[in-house]
Amino acid sequence: MALKHIKAKILSVKKTSTVTRAMQAVSAVKMRKAQERAIQARPYAGAAFQILRALSGSIEVGNHPLTKEGRKGKVAILVITSDKGLAGSFNSAVLKKVDNFIRGRNFRAADLEFICLGKRGYEYALSRGYEIAYHRLNVSDDIDTEHFREITDHVLSEYLGERVREMYAAYTNFKSIFEQHAQMHKILPLSEEIIKHIVEDMEFALGRYGKELELKAAPAYTIEPEAGEVINELLPILVNTAIYHKMLESKASEHSARMVAMKSATDKAKEMSILLTRKFNKVRQAAITREVSEITSGIEAMK
Repeated sequence: MALKHIKAKILSVKKTSTVTRAMQAVSAVKMRKAQERAIQARPYAGAAFQILRALSGSIEVGNHPLTKEGRKGKVAILVITSDKGLAGSFNSAVLKKVDNFIRGRNFRAADLEFICLGKRGYEYALSRGYEIAYHRLNVSDDIDTEHFREITDHVLSEYLGERVREMYAAYTNFKSIFEQHAQMHKILPLSEEIIKHIVEDMEFALGRYGKELELKAAPAYTIEPEAGEVINELLPILVNTAIYHKMLESKASEHSARMVAMKSATDKAKEMSILLTRKFNKVRQAAITREVSEITSGIEAMK
């Protein structure tokens, strides 16, 4: 390889390293903010589900459309991915979960409909010919529960209109900066087992989030106004909380995965730059040695 080509490659690698280092810094800032929002939302989400757990024995909950099994319609899959790549296996792990779920249940394309939050999940469903009932790209990190209700309202309208009989969510659960796990959870119809599983997955550690969350049902409640009115208001809020919390977890996981991926890319670029510099020096030294040898040979020939 010529010296000119090696030097151009060294400059290219250094520019790439500058970009990946900048992306790593940006992702680190976004990750900290997203992590704080996800962790701060966990006690609220747990308390909200605790309310339903406490009321789960009431007749009104058992008769509510959002808790009834055996409905007709398709199976909806909410896929939460990122709009951008360069995040390691963040997106592929979620999509692999969806693939395994579909194959494990022997679903046909006609049995499914997709709700996609993020470009990667949308492209996945589109390329495989699945029905996409709703999709939203460029979901902001700062989205709040009020803005998120648009997504939940669509999910509830599909379910209550009996166009959907079940709903599952595929997302990435945030464990730590270096550990994120792709998950597939059932959201609808709501049940005690689903609520318990979702809350346990939030990992309410004793001493970290305050008093350990205990899902114990109270024997009786005096409710004003009627219990049915309270349940009608409460259940949609709980569904919204479940989906919103999964979005927060996915955002924290995305930025963490991208930060780690960019750090690895930066380290690799530095290693490559060192190796190319050594190669450049070696080739240059060989060229100098060759020129000196040619000059010496010329002098000897003239003698």
